[in-house]
Amino acid sequence: MSRWKALPAELHPHVHQLIVRLRRLKDHSELSTRQLAAKTGYSARSWQRYLNGRSLPPLEAVEAMARIGRDDPARLLVMHETAAQRWAEGRTAGTAPPEDSSATPDHTPTERQPHGRALRVAVAAGAVVTVLSVSVALLLAVRLTEARAKLAHDRADADVTAPATVSESLVPVIYTCRLERRGDRWHAGLSSTTDILLSNTQVGLEVAEAQCLLRRAGTAPGDIDGVFGPKTRRAVERMQKQNGLIVNGVIDPPTWQALRKAAPE
Repeated sequence: MSRWKALPAELHPHVHQLIVRLRRLKDHSELSTRQLAAKTGYSARSWQRYLNGRSLPPLEAVEAMARIGRDDPARLLVMHETAAQRWAEGRTAGTAPPEDSSATPDHTPTERQPHGRALRVAVAAGAVVTVLSVSVALLLAVRLTEARAKLAHDRADADVTAPATVSESLVPVIYTCRLERRGDRWHAGLSSTTDILLSNTQVGLEVAEAQCLLRRAGTAPGDIDGVFGPKTRRAVERMQKQNGLIVNGVIDPPTWQALRKAAPE
């Protein structure tokens, strides 16, 4: 049994309950934080912050922990939703007061305005979701523009054919998969990486390499365009499910290993 540090006293009971549950699941799995990082795609330092109450774990990390610990994901996600609301309230208020405070001047107005506070939190949460959605779309557009510019520059300077078909307007259309088996590993001729984490909005040769390997594995991601979008994420999730991996839509080291692994001859 792990000896855990005491959680910060200012944590709301709902946040405290979620973290204690995650600690129990980690103990049950008998995984170290490094092993947990390899299975979930979140770093060991991130898990240390989550499990010590210094940072609220994201929804995807909680889902991954539920699968690893064989816990009911629906119950754990409800706990996370409640904890996230309390965490946001604590952030809005600055420093949350102790739960056992007996100061009557602050106690009465708090009880009189529960609906007003809930409404403010809901509005703030909606605004955050909207901003994040717009930010992700802008980030993807910027990264795609940068990748296109770099590809056009490389093609102009190269003496050999570039690994992507380019239209007259120098906009990348599709990469060419050059699948080759080397020993017990598959390669597509675009990148040799086996450990770079790839997820939504990322752009580049590593993404195109993964898309080629996903197509070879039978979970086609659509065009081999080097853009990690919704189709690529769904293809990754299908591939992870078929191989018994943590289904998180992130190409992490275990997913790279499964993509490159070749069946014995």
